Amino acid sequence: MPGYEIIDQKEKKQINKIFDENNGVLFAHGFENLRKKYFVRDFEENIKKTFKVNHALCVSSGTAAIKIALRSIGVKRGDHVITQSFNFIATVEAILDIGAKPIITKIDQSLNLCPNDLIKKISKKTKAVIAVHMLGFSCNLEEILKICKKNKIPLIEDNCEAIGAKYKKKYLGTVADIGVFSFDFAKNITTGEGGAILTNKKNYYEICKQYHDHGHITKIGRPRGEDNVKIPGFNYRMTELQAAVGMVQLKKLKKIINENKKRYLQLQKLNKFFGERYIFKDTTPSYDTFIFEVKEKKQIKKILEILQKNKIGTKNLPGAIKWHFAGSWKHIFSQKQIKQIYNCKIKLNKCIAIPVLLKKSVNFYKKITSEIIKYC
Repeated sequence: MPGYEIIDQKEKKQINKIFDENNGVLFAHGFENLRKKYFVRDFEENIKKTFKVNHALCVSSGTAAIKIALRSIGVKRGDHVITQSFNFIATVEAILDIGAKPIITKIDQSLNLCPNDLIKKISKKTKAVIAVHMLGFSCNLEEILKICKKNKIPLIEDNCEAIGAKYKKKYLGTVADIGVFSFDFAKNITTGEGGAILTNKKNYYEICKQYHDHGHITKIGRPRGEDNVKIPGFNYRMTELQAAVGMVQLKKLKKIINENKKRYLQLQKLNKFFGERYIFKDTTPSYDTFIFEVKEKKQIKKILEILQKNKIGTKNLPGAIKWHFAGSWKHIFSQKQIKQIYNCKIKLNKCIAIPVLLKKSVNFYKKITSEIIKYC
């Protein structure tokens, strides 16, 4: 379920603290004489504790987080960055915006980055790999980590769509060299817009912190106007309003995952009749989207009619595939590149993604599951 479904008086109360206790300071830096606390800094500390990571930095969006992460590991103009064909366009846009060239891989049975194709796509120009955990499910991290380590290539986890999911009891986004979250309005926890960067490597964190804030080193005890600078940066900062909401949403994450699972388990009964999306060993999804493969076009049409009748629709597949499949991005990729991933489109066109929503009861999901099974 997206976090917006459970926004209530707790978020409102937290926002009011900015005005009642902090004199309405909405900026996450300076103004020490007017404020009692820094909400963004507190949110970052809570992220570190919740996800058990050494460093966390809140930024303006998940897209910005990807770009900043690329900058921190030294990706430059002309470098190659590998990512997967089933994705969201923001990942590729971030690669382009930093001046690098996106290289696209096929997908595996989990619908995420295919390790076998990753090996084929690595070249001397490859400076980073971005593995995306699409719609709540981990990619094959075990194999991808081995490949990146062997080739000495930094791995970024784009975990914008799987906050709360795990790999070997570690939260996704904390396993590789650096991870990114999105807190946009459709994500598991939301701040409206916003994102975060998580890493255990101090050198990456320091570059991220400087780059997202015009190059500010932010030395303790030094006035902001007299701060030193080492690198040019940009403004990708999070506001206090966003952080105030995020602090409350983060406390609701366990409830969100637990409630997701109850509904997901009802939908999982469809796996007896249709192709099942693969879950890798030692991984736990965030259960916010159920994806299954339907081979017959008539069945696809009927299932979509059932979902429409029940006023739930689909999530990304098939409705928004244009924004989530690299083969649709003719303004970015050549015809040759698109042809290489054509089989991925065939597979994705057979998939239906049902959103898991809190405002729909467990019995509701039991009902639509029964309706689909009855038809088939």
